[in-house]
Formats: sequence, C-alpha cells, structure tokens
Amino acid sequence: MFHSLRVVSVRVGYNYRLLEIDLSSEKVGVVETDSGLMRKFIGGRALGAWILWSRFADRWSEIDPLGPENLLLFLAGPLVGYFPGGRLCVTGKSPETGGIIGSTVGTDFGIELKAAGYDGVIIKGRASSPVSILIHDDEVEFLDASAVWGSGGRETLSRLMRVAEGHIARKRPRDGIAKNPSILYIGPAGERKVRFSAIMSKWSHAAGYGGYGAVMGSKNLKAVIAKGTGPLPKPHDFEKFMKLFMNSVETLSRKNAEFGKTGTLGEVRLTSYEWSSHPVKNWQEEWYDNPEYSHATAERKFWVKKFWSDYGCPTSCMKVSRVEFKGDVGVTDGPDYELAAYLGPNLGVFDLDFSTYLSYLADEYGFDGINLGNVLGFAMELFERGILTEQDLGFRVSWGDKEGVLKLVRLILERKGLGDILAEGTYRAARRISELKGVDVLRFAVQVKGIGVGAHGNRVGLDYPQPISYALSTQGGDHTSVALLPKDHVFGELWTVFLDSAVTCLFNITEQEEMIEMLNSVTGFDISKEEFFDEIAVRALTIQRMALLIGGPDVKWVPGKDDDNPPRFYEPLPTGPHKGSKVDRDKFLEMRWEYFSMLGWDENGVPTEKTLEKLNLLEYKSLLP
Repeated sequence: MFHSLRVVSVRVGYNYRLLEIDLSSEKVGVVETDSGLMRKFIGGRALGAWILWSRFADRWSEIDPLGPENLLLFLAGPLVGYFPGGRLCVTGKSPETGGIIGSTVGTDFGIELKAAGYDGVIIKGRASSPVSILIHDDEVEFLDASAVWGSGGRETLSRLMRVAEGHIARKRPRDGIAKNPSILYIGPAGERKVRFSAIMSKWSHAAGYGGYGAVMGSKNLKAVIAKGTGPLPKPHDFEKFMKLFMNSVETLSRKNAEFGKTGTLGEVRLTSYEWSSHPVKNWQEEWYDNPEYSHATAERKFWVKKFWSDYGCPTSCMKVSRVEFKGDVGVTDGPDYELAAYLGPNLGVFDLDFSTYLSYLADEYGFDGINLGNVLGFAMELFERGILTEQDLGFRVSWGDKEGVLKLVRLILERKGLGDILAEGTYRAARRISELKGVDVLRFAVQVKGIGVGAHGNRVGLDYPQPISYALSTQGGDHTSVALLPKDHVFGELWTVFLDSAVTCLFNITEQEEMIEMLNSVTGFDISKEEFFDEIAVRALTIQRMALLIGGPDVKWVPGKDDDNPPRFYEPLPTGPHKGSKVDRDKFLEMRWEYFSMLGWDENGVPTEKTLEKLNLLEYKSLLP
C-alpha cells in the first residue's frame, strides 16, 4: 500500500512532525509537535519517554512489550545532521526491563528522516505478514518482506537496498540517487523475538540495549528504509552555530586523534592488565596478562580499513575487519572493546580472531553482542559448576571451547531446548533455571534489571569509579548510561540524557556549556546548563524511573532491593594487582541515598510529591508504589 503526505515548508530547529504508522491497518498519519513540547524534552530519548508515558501511563503494567500495542519509536534529535557524528535513538517499552530504554545507534537514518520532513517515526500494531516500510520524502510504502524473512544481515541489507532503490527510481526517474537510502533492519534473532536482539543499521551497527529487535520482530517488521531529498530544518542562528561547530570539530580532531587510531579496542590492555575491570569467565575474574589480545594484533592481522565513521564524524574510531572461520568469510566492525571483552575473555577465549568472528555472527544474526556474551558466560559458568549438564545442552562446553560456544549461539538463535530459556536473557533465564534445578542461580547472573552490565567493572574503581554506576541507572546494566555523582558528571546519566535526546555520540563531546549553546543555536531555545540538569534531565529520568517501578507484565522490580549491584561485584577479585578489591556495600548504600536525594526521589528511589509537582508530573503520583 502506498501513501502520500502533505509537504511542508522548511522550519527552524525541528520539522515539528512525527510520522505515525499503524502496521495493523496500514494507515499513516502525522503527529504535530510544538516548541513548548520540544523545549521540555528536546528529542530522542527524553521525547520518546514522554510519548510512551503519556499514552500508556495508566496501564503501563498491562502493556506487553512484544504485543501489538507497544510502540516502536525511531527518533532523531535537533543536533542530528549538524553536530559531528550521525546517530538515532530507538525506544519503546523494553522487553528486557519492562521500562523505557533509550538505545542509540550509529546511522544516517535520522538525517534521511529529517530531510524527508520528519523528526521521528512512531510505529504501532502488527503486520499480518512480514513487511518493510519505505519512507521517501512525503511518500510511505509498505513492501512485502517475505522473501527476506529469515535472512541474515548481509542478505537483508543487499536485497532490500536494491528493492528500495528500484522503487525510488521508478517513482522519480529524473531524480537519481545521490546517496543511498538508510536502513534499519533485524536479523533472525529479532524475528524469533530473542529478548536481547538488536535493531541493525549498515553492516554492523546496532541499537542493542532494550531488546527492540524483538519488538520489531513481534510486529512482523523486517526493515524501515528512509530517503529524504529535502533540506534539514534551518538553524535558528546560523552564524553562531557555524562558529560553535567549527570549534567543536577542531577540538574533537585534536582531542580524539589517538583514540581514532586505536578505536575502543585500544582500551583492552588498560582495563584487563592495569585496572582489573575486564570480564573474565563471567566476571569471576577481571585481570589477565596477554599482550597479544590487543588492538595491535587486530591492526596487524585483519583490519582492512583503519578509519571508518558514522556520518560527519571527525573521530573515525571504527575499524573494518575481514573475518574468517572454517570457510565462513565476512566483514565486520572492529570488534569494538565491548564485544572483544564479552565474546572473548568473558568466555575464556583469548583468541582475537575468534572473538572477531563471533562479533561478526552477532551482527549477522542481529543479537545485542554484549548481552549475548553475558548470557553465554552465565550458561558456561553454570556448566562449570555442574548446575547445567551435558543432558541439558546436548553437548559439553567449557571455558575457551570455541566449538561449544558456537553450538550455544546456534541453540539460542534457534530457540531449541535450553536455548529457548537462554534466549530470554540472563535475568529471566536465571529465574527459570532456578525453578528447574531447585537452586538459586541469580547470584551468577551479572545483570541489573534484566540487562547484562557493560564490560567495565567497578570493584577496583579505576574504570567505572562509583559503585552506584549500574545499580541506579534507569537503563539497568547499560554501560553508556550510568549513575554518577555529582549531577553534572560528564559521564553521568543526566548528561547522557542530553546526548541521547539531542542525539549525538558520547565520544564526540566538548564542554557541556558549549554543547548546550549549540543546541540553542539550532533550536532558538535559551536553555541554561542549570535548567537542563535541574529540570529537563531530571524530568526524563523521573519518567523512566516511574515506568521501571511499575514494570510488567512479566517483571516487577522491587524499589531498593533491585537497585543494587550484581552479587558478583561484592566478591573480592581473586587475581591481579588489585586482588581482594570489591564493592564496599556501606559506601554503595550511602551513595545510593545521596543519588536518589539529588534527583528528588525518596530512599527507595520513588519520586516524591514535591519533585513530581516541580516537573509537572503530579498527576502520576497515584500510579507509583
């Protein structure tokens, strides 16, 4: 089915339009926004949280994240297309947490969307059969995706891009295509509703946290493709914007020069050998001495392109690698630090060739690689301890067992036997295995609120410096959105709200005041640093916190009790220069109270009446525990 929507004139700062698509009825409409709404929520993560909360708050616990009612939102921000680096925020009710996760991905989809006249897309309902959506300026078309349902990333990307380009060429033969359309898609993991499946872009970029690949799969939606040929919204003060922009590019080019050479993989030796904050064997250890497991080895053996980047990024931290394992040859990004850690030493594997191949498979199948590595390590430890057996799996697996790891991945992907349980993610798998085996295995699950922690430990305090980092995040174990004191900590969750709402990359940050001024120069707002941290960021986090506290339908987090570190982080490190280090529980409890107080929440993290009134959210007080 084909739809054509009204073309509007170029606006300032935003398009002030969201495209809303109902897959069940194949109806398409436009949701108008205004400057008052956008000033309160900016875009991306904060705006998405408000859209979800405003529609579902009074029945939040009843909304099934994998049901047709749930919304899937693709949201650009006002800095998309302007500030260096192209990203997009993906959100909805999360199948992992039951709350709201703002998951960002490196892509030019947001730029194409804005050039088509929209600041975002809201998708609801469920298609009766597999479909893809093509957005081309003011036209929206539903395309049959049955032929690629079941396909991996490589085939999906190549086939659907050809289809999209063909449709665009037939509709507007005189236009030509100066630049390829942008695509978001899922792999087989998303189709099979693996709870930690990702939404993919390009060859290997992923919106991993949140489990939104499963949401997309539950809607029978294989891909969304966007191509815009119009201008971006105009900056309010172009001269001021250009001055700030050029200063940012110069600063970032200088500041990130070395980082651009090594990429995030350059952190491996630092976190593993010096800081003892690297996952080894499901976090039983965090230290090892292996100089060959490093970016230097990757550069020497399989990097084929040393500098690769998202749209307009001056840092170019990504690396393109050629991978090969038993005749299977492919190309992947990196691996980046997180996947090198989680799909390597976390599984007892110290072979960078293999972890790079496993990273490639995660992309091909559409997994969130971090949570794939987390659940694999969890299962392997249970096997090591004799809680899971060969009879449970159908094969044996041990630390460093590459063939066993690949069998486990396939088991999860196909949701066969125990793989069906593991496909629910570490937390839900731990609950189910505890029931089946009659022994509590949650203590081996290194996760927070349904999401495996990132590959950065906080027992030593040199990597993630504060014990509240994961425990108090509104996004669970998400390593990109951690709770830190003070309020304006440059790596803290409140500042992450800015990055995820204006929508830009956490690696491309300059001074906070400068970035807020750039936002103002584009939008025409007069937001101060104080207003952002005291109101805008706290409002967004409070909405996310309320959604998390209510949860449902299959999880309900207990305030206070579930605002804690994984039990493993209270165990002393057994090896390395920081042997014996662990999270100090008394210090954690003290900082938990301080952090909650800073946000205007009570000792259990429940927003107070005074805070809700200040944030214009008082009407939701009766919904809270």
